[in-house]
Amino acid sequence: MAGMVDGGDDDTQHEIVFAGEGPERLDKVLAGALPDFSRARIQALIREGRVMVDEAGAATPSLRLVPGARIRLAAPPPAPPEPGGEDIPLAIVYEDDDLIVIDKPVGLVVHPAGGHETGTLVNALIAHCGDSLSGIGGVARPGIVHRLDKDTSGLIVVAKNDRAHRALAAQFADHGRSGPLERAYLGIVWGVPDRPRFSIDAPIARARHNREKMIVLRGRGPSGETSGREAVTHVQMLEALGGPIPDLPGQDREAPDATEPGEAALVRCELETGRTHQIRVHMAHIGHPLLGDALYGSGYRTKASRLPEAARAALETLDRQALHATLLGFEHPRTKRAMRFESPPPADFAQLLDALRHESSQ
Repeated sequence: MAGMVDGGDDDTQHEIVFAGEGPERLDKVLAGALPDFSRARIQALIREGRVMVDEAGAATPSLRLVPGARIRLAAPPPAPPEPGGEDIPLAIVYEDDDLIVIDKPVGLVVHPAGGHETGTLVNALIAHCGDSLSGIGGVARPGIVHRLDKDTSGLIVVAKNDRAHRALAAQFADHGRSGPLERAYLGIVWGVPDRPRFSIDAPIARARHNREKMIVLRGRGPSGETSGREAVTHVQMLEALGGPIPDLPGQDREAPDATEPGEAALVRCELETGRTHQIRVHMAHIGHPLLGDALYGSGYRTKASRLPEAARAALETLDRQALHATLLGFEHPRTKRAMRFESPPPADFAQLLDALRHESSQ
């Protein structure tokens, strides 16, 4: 069981006696005994030398504990966020004492990083929430549970305390496989998929020669890279755009007699995992990259130049990947109530969709 012991003026001391029946990882035991700490934070504290086991320093989170082991953790006070608050307008969809749901606009970076030290969602949240944000994400990412790319619009949830952060992070780690998490995106892709519903199961890794780009990687790469991390995306073809509609097996409505696919399609993507650039990488991998995606769809610039004037102008106005986080559902970390939010695509996405639909109707 965990209990408080006297500590110094700054650190908070926690003492735990491991009462398990067999060997167990140190970080797992601490995470179970201290619900206000995430496992990632506990691992960082262990590596910083802030954990003792039977009066000896614990060097690694994977240390195996035996029954009766006494653990002492010296937790420093939460460090104030280094980023400053900035008066950046926020589209707040929902807010309470535990969390805040934001409809993130295009162009807003989620947290400070190289080249984006200011003007981020974190800066806006610090100004809006003050000191109430969770500290688990670290000084540069207070409250951040998941991310959206700078040029992907849509729904994102942020934790306002460590307990909420821990509970939400567990749901995102489960990816909705056994829990309540739901995430769905709308995207406009080149070409029309030949099936109404399908899944893409392709591991993703960071590209060796371009650290900003992700790739599908099975087994070892040509330079000895290890296999990518598991990544699964479920895709539904919603609408063919900009040309004749192909005959899709299993589609509910009767498709016109056509042999050539349309120029583009509106798809809905649900994530079973949450890898960096996952939808962008997966759709490009199957030959249907997102319109406007300069990183993964650069080979389609010539195709873009052949679009009718209205669609071409709308794509130029978009000037980003046509991807929007339209649905976010999760269990509230405190009340356990099901929370579900939906967001319509922003104006630039809707304008491109309308232009392609108009072409389809000609």
